[in-house]
Amino acid sequence: MVKVIFQPKVAGVHNAAATCWFGGEVKQQRTIQLKALAKYPYLCVSVTGKKSKGVQPGKFQDVLCFGSVPVGTTVEKSVEIFNMSVVDAPCRIERARDPLLCDYVFSCDVSEGVVPAKGKLVLCIRFQPQIVGEHSTDYFTITSAGCHLETVLKVAGSCKGPSVSLHQYSVDFDWINLGKSSTQTLKMSNMSDVPAYYQFDIDCKGSVFSLDRPCGVLEGTTTLMLKVIFRPTHTMNYHRRVVCLVHHQEPMYVDFFGTCHSDTAKPTTLQERHLSWYRTNMVRGLTFYPPDILSVMLKDGKLQIDEKGALMLPPEISEDQPPKEYFEPNAMTEYFYDGVSSDLALFPAHVSVSPREYDFGWCEPPVKAEPLSLCVTNHTKGSIIVVWTPCHGSAFHVDPEICDIPPLKSSTFYVFCKPTQVNSLYAAELEGFAVYKVMRHYTNIENDATICPSWCLTVRLRAHTYEAECVHFLPQYILDVPKTFPPVVPDTDTYCSMLLSNTSTSLITFIVNQTACPSVLVKPSSGYIIPGGHQIFFLSTHPVNTVLQKHVLPLELNSYPAYTKEIVLQSCGQSLLLLLEGDGNLYFKPLQIGTSSTRMYTIKNCTRLPMVFTWKIHQSDSKILSVSPTAGILQPYEAMAQAWTFTPDKEIKYLMQAMVCVKWKSPDPVSPKDVHYVLRVTGEGALGKIRAQKEHLNLGNVLVGDQKSCSIVLLNDGICTLNYILSVEQLITGSRNREEVCSDPLALELEHSKGTIPARSKAFVQIKARPARRLHYTWSIKYAICTSRDLASTKKKQQLLCCIVATGVYPTLRITDACITGIASSISKLHLWKLFSLDTLNEFLEQDPTPGELTYSVPTRHSTCLIPPVYTSLLLDFDFGSAPVGSEPTIVTLLLENKGVVPVDWAFLFPSDQKMDVEHWAEDADFTPQELHQMRIQDNQLFSVSPKSGTLLPRQEKSVQLSHRHDFIGTDRLPVLLKISHGHEILLTFISMTVERDQRYIHFASTKHVFSPTAVGDSHPPTQIYKLCNGGSMPVKFEVQLDNIGKIKEKNFQHPVFVCLTPKGEIPPGETGHIEWIFSPLEAKAYMVDVLIHILDGESTQITFQGVGYNPNIVGEAVTSSQILSSAAIPGSAKLTVPGQAATLSHHRICLGNIPDCTKAGRLVFLNNISKTKAVVFTWQISFYKEKVLEIAPESGVAQPGESIPCFITLQPTGNPSFCRINLVCEVHIQESLAQYERDLHEWEKEKEQQAVEFTITEKDLGSKKKPTSPLVRLSGSAGTENLPESSAVIRKYKTLPPIKSHPTPSQPPGHIERGLLLDKDTNQVRVKPEPPTPLLLHLDVSARSYAIEEFLSNFTLDFPRYFLCRPFSSQPSESKFVDGNRHGNRTDMEPKWLSLAAASKEELEVVTDILTGVIRSLLENGQFQKSVRKIQDEPIPYFSQFQSAKSAELQDSKEGSTILSRVSASTDLDFEKDGMRKKMSQETSPSDLQESCETFHHKQLRKKEIINRQPAVGNIVELVLENTLQNILIEASRGEVVLTAWPGVISLPPQPSRSANLRQLHSRVHEISPFCGWPRHRRRTLCYREHMDSHCDNSHYPQSVPAERSGISFEM
Repeated sequence: MVKVIFQPKVAGVHNAAATCWFGGEVKQQRTIQLKALAKYPYLCVSVTGKKSKGVQPGKFQDVLCFGSVPVGTTVEKSVEIFNMSVVDAPCRIERARDPLLCDYVFSCDVSEGVVPAKGKLVLCIRFQPQIVGEHSTDYFTITSAGCHLETVLKVAGSCKGPSVSLHQYSVDFDWINLGKSSTQTLKMSNMSDVPAYYQFDIDCKGSVFSLDRPCGVLEGTTTLMLKVIFRPTHTMNYHRRVVCLVHHQEPMYVDFFGTCHSDTAKPTTLQERHLSWYRTNMVRGLTFYPPDILSVMLKDGKLQIDEKGALMLPPEISEDQPPKEYFEPNAMTEYFYDGVSSDLALFPAHVSVSPREYDFGWCEPPVKAEPLSLCVTNHTKGSIIVVWTPCHGSAFHVDPEICDIPPLKSSTFYVFCKPTQVNSLYAAELEGFAVYKVMRHYTNIENDATICPSWCLTVRLRAHTYEAECVHFLPQYILDVPKTFPPVVPDTDTYCSMLLSNTSTSLITFIVNQTACPSVLVKPSSGYIIPGGHQIFFLSTHPVNTVLQKHVLPLELNSYPAYTKEIVLQSCGQSLLLLLEGDGNLYFKPLQIGTSSTRMYTIKNCTRLPMVFTWKIHQSDSKILSVSPTAGILQPYEAMAQAWTFTPDKEIKYLMQAMVCVKWKSPDPVSPKDVHYVLRVTGEGALGKIRAQKEHLNLGNVLVGDQKSCSIVLLNDGICTLNYILSVEQLITGSRNREEVCSDPLALELEHSKGTIPARSKAFVQIKARPARRLHYTWSIKYAICTSRDLASTKKKQQLLCCIVATGVYPTLRITDACITGIASSISKLHLWKLFSLDTLNEFLEQDPTPGELTYSVPTRHSTCLIPPVYTSLLLDFDFGSAPVGSEPTIVTLLLENKGVVPVDWAFLFPSDQKMDVEHWAEDADFTPQELHQMRIQDNQLFSVSPKSGTLLPRQEKSVQLSHRHDFIGTDRLPVLLKISHGHEILLTFISMTVERDQRYIHFASTKHVFSPTAVGDSHPPTQIYKLCNGGSMPVKFEVQLDNIGKIKEKNFQHPVFVCLTPKGEIPPGETGHIEWIFSPLEAKAYMVDVLIHILDGESTQITFQGVGYNPNIVGEAVTSSQILSSAAIPGSAKLTVPGQAATLSHHRICLGNIPDCTKAGRLVFLNNISKTKAVVFTWQISFYKEKVLEIAPESGVAQPGESIPCFITLQPTGNPSFCRINLVCEVHIQESLAQYERDLHEWEKEKEQQAVEFTITEKDLGSKKKPTSPLVRLSGSAGTENLPESSAVIRKYKTLPPIKSHPTPSQPPGHIERGLLLDKDTNQVRVKPEPPTPLLLHLDVSARSYAIEEFLSNFTLDFPRYFLCRPFSSQPSESKFVDGNRHGNRTDMEPKWLSLAAASKEELEVVTDILTGVIRSLLENGQFQKSVRKIQDEPIPYFSQFQSAKSAELQDSKEGSTILSRVSASTDLDFEKDGMRKKMSQETSPSDLQESCETFHHKQLRKKEIINRQPAVGNIVELVLENTLQNILIEASRGEVVLTAWPGVISLPPQPSRSANLRQLHSRVHEISPFCGWPRHRRRTLCYREHMDSHCDNSHYPQSVPAERSGISFEM
């Protein structure tokens, strides 16, 4: 096994080849490829739990805060180190080292470890504080492998201790009699949750004052009630100030005082006010005088009483200095500065005892040891009495117990030690009281202000009875002592407490050898501890400098040197030391003028004491530079990150200085002055601007209600960081209601309107556009540089950043084409659009969706009912028409097109598609009839849609097939929801009627019909058509009931408002009938009539006919006509094809517009064979329309594969003005199938004839007795069979064949046709008659509006020159024919009468004669008129006159035609006769006469030509020639023989001498013919002929340009 070690130095992929050589004589090798991936580790520190609220913001994000921890306890918290990389990460955990810090309160056992990949490492950090009230801060550095990443973890915590307080600081026992005792209570409470060790420094066994629990533990947040007992032994007043020691807290003092009386001695009762006056008098130095002397001085005026009742010197003696007042000293100071433990004392002693402590050493019981001499000194000016409290049962006693001491004298007392047991320890405290002798009786006190309490004297004694060779009792104890003294400034006292607990069952004595460590004071220095008790020590030291000092205190226990415990303590003075980051330098990046930049700067307290810092900035720089916080407190070893703000106001570089002053938090008189540190700040002011990478951004089309996101790239090319504020201004265009749009909310959302762009960088701003309307949105995004000074003027400084443009769109769907196949294929496309209301549907689809339609933006199952709720306002019917039961399905194919610019998701939802699936128990078992009806339709799939849903891309089309099966008789209704995602939803009601096969039925698409608007007072109201569709299989006869029409006529003063021209008629099966109506309004209002249409042997239906009359003076005829003719929204060109369709028409609809009577209008439509392999045969069905003067050329023909056949459709309306809507049907067959049918039919007929004369006789049937049958083939359901005589039965053995026709089979549903079946097996050779192939029906809708010539001239004057008037040759005017074929001469409102002067009266003739005479005379006298007449004679003769009405022109032309023709014939004969005579006379005339005669003859010939050119026949011939020419041109252009878009060419023809002068001029001219330069030669001659004819005719009547397109060409004549 080979071990490979991978130790990468750089992150990346490492490849290496390792080669292994092996073998003996022949060396072999193997190579292995080593590949490894090295990554840098990434460690994250996560602190569990809540973070401290007091953590300063800044660089130290990971802070582990322990909070307040009780002193002497240990708290442990965990920190998680996460490895975010995919490799294991070794790390080291180190703590910042401080040479001055030797006691680390924070500790971590883990110094290094490995964090697994995507794993974590848990660190446990402990906090064990030692000094109450100290805030501790430390830092751990977590360094990953390679020192690539360091994470600093800050740990912080504080130490809390007990908080014990006494409810009262004095206990007054008043006075009691000698031999009695008094008990008082003393309460003490611990406000902290930390337990408190307390001890009253008093020996209760040897004192007049005793406590029931002088030492113990006071639990947290508890109160303890102590009993204090007063047992006086002598008549005097007693006062002792007892200290209560608390571990980790300063001591507390309480005053015990009381007075003892006897029958003979009654000293003054000591009260609390006496103590207060005494302390004031002591400060003023008056207590060294006894009360009697003070009383004399008070009487003599040498003393006075102040306002508080204390004594004071008179002002003249005190030299006007204010009297001193007593202030309660610090408890620790009072405790140590007692003049015994320390050489210093707060107040001079009145009485002193020496020594205060004494060790008798070894004593032999029961022998008294050598007595101890106690020297008591009286320092006062009066005599005192010293009384020692006897301690019964103690080994120590004083002799004498009472003694008087004169002023300023001393007295000696002897202390005797008499132990009673061997190998024992003895310890006690002697208590004595000294008092002025004068205080023995109250009568000696004249003034209470002079009362002086007694002074307590104590002496600590020890002894033991252990022999020299004996080992003293082994002490068992617990010592709680800190390692260091609390930090203080140099030359300042520092204190700490120490707890010694006796855990043994015997007494422990102790003594501290202070001589071995004179730098530390310990109090008490000696004493004893009862079993289970404890002793609290207080230690004090006075560091003089910042050098760390070590103190060793020997503590001897049980008076045995071997039981000496050395206590090691350290102390150090602290001096102000602040560490500034970066050696006191702070740098700012270049900054925009007026803006602010904030940097975090760290300062650190490098001492163990909290310090206060204060920043001072020069006044000139205060507006530019600021810091937060400007002042604060830094805890020991805490680093604080401060926020420095730089705000330049000029485009310059700045060099500034700031000063920080630091001082200790707790000022001390001996503390040094403030220390100053200087911070140097460098910055630069600059100017910058922002620009957008794209100033114009087009989001394109955005779906309304949806959103579109993109990013704006902001560029900052300057050297400074810029803070910007973005604002958006919205402009919506395309709306008619601007006020409504202006109140719309902002449709553009910025990810953030504020931000920062660093210098020479870019930023991305995400925007979301949510247009709320289908309008055009323009957003102007402006920016302003955000400054800290002029935020209010930001809007004034806004600059254009970029413009964003978007267009709100809805998914747009439109029905562009529709066709119907199946049983209803004969229905025209126009009628299909009405049945399906496709115009209304398309109009609604173009509108904006309502909020209700957007309730469900996408198709979803949202209903629990069988009939879902409707959220749309539009309800449409898709009427499939009617058909007999069992017939072919009705199939309607709709072409859906996405007219918009966004994809469209559409779906046809049946009621079952909208219903949610629920449990059976939740469904309602009771169904309504409507629900049952819909369930039957859906279960039998009577209606079907394929496909039911889909997606259309922009400009994409999709055909959808809707079908209905006629399986059940009745009306089928099914609500289908057309849902467009994020758009419209329309409820379409699919309706279809299925009738019985023998039922006579007319299908009415609607019970309401609206006539086209008609002008009021129109003398020639147009004829309008109402169509009826026979949806059954039987012919239908109908009759219109005219009763209500007569009522309308009576109401309108016998004016026929509604006239039915064809009240009766018959409609073949599957065809469409017409009822002609004339609507002639009398007023400009709406008319309505209910007409009952009766069907013979069928049901009658009432139809409401409506019409609107309008004032032609207000609403022009041209406007109304254009609205009517353009209302049809069916596509003009074919877009939709069905499967199997072999041919298409270039147009499905042609609109000829407005046409005057007696003119022709035509269009060119192409029949395109879309098959690539099969030819088609077409035939136009125009038998009915020939009466309407509608011509189609060719009417039939064959179209080869891929060929387009041009079909010219010409309409020449004659008679009454009308609305022409003609449905032309073209039958198309596949030529191959049609030829096959003809062959099959020929063979069938031939076989039928052959079978009629042939028969077969077999030997098997010769003797049969069967009835002979006819050889003719018949069906079982025929009218009858031919009966033959019985004799013929021998010859004919076969049954009669059924007739060759189809019949319905009873076993199949009606309507299903089955071929005839032969009745015998032997007749299976008889063929069935072939049926012709089903033709393909192509529908062409032709619409036009015909006018009388007078009306056309008045309404469409500019369009009149576009038409050619075809004048008839008959001498009688054309009359209007009606349906019945009779002329209605009595209808003056419908047809104008031909007025005749013969019917006029005599007076009328005279008036006409006078008027015409005056007019003619004035014209003859007018010179201008005469010039105009001469000018007209010289002008070329036009084709025809266009300044008269159609009927007058017909009448006049017919009359003038016969007259002119007779004149022309007569004049011609006369000319021939004259010519003969001239020939005879020509020989006798002179040459000049001959010349004159020739000119006369030429002039007459021209005159004849002019007369001939004015004839209608000539104009008609010219028109036909031009029409034929144009048709030839269009056909050749469609076939590609002529290029109409070629560049113009120049054609010059040679002159011909045989032509006239005009023709010679014509041939000499150069013609520039732009559109026909590519024509062959014979077509050029045709054009020249046209040019020649134009020279004699008014060519302005012809169109100047003829559009020729393969899809369809129009021409008008």
